[in-house]
Amino acid sequence: MSTALLTLPPDLRHGNAADCLSKLQLQIRNSPNQEVEIQAGQLSNFDSSALAVLLGCRREAESLSKTLKFKQFPAKLRELALLYGVSELLVESA
Repeated sequence: MSTALLTLPPDLRHGNAADCLSKLQLQIRNSPNQEVEIQAGQLSNFDSSALAVLLGCRREAESLSKTLKFKQFPAKLRELALLYGVSELLVESA
């Protein structure tokens, strides 16, 4: 099975979160792949809006019965997800 690879931008804060989410949702919808992977390795400047974007992507993938995987979360993003109580919804794939 082939996987669509999507990448979060280095800067993902309130000001650009809606645009980023729209772009990622469109890529998820338009991907012919049933498996989508979002890589967060480049993410360096972010706030809690990054979590909202990831959760929005998760909802989009689920609505299309696609498998969504997350990779390369920065440690601070993991901590933020834990703080907001959404870490179990944003589990990184090995």
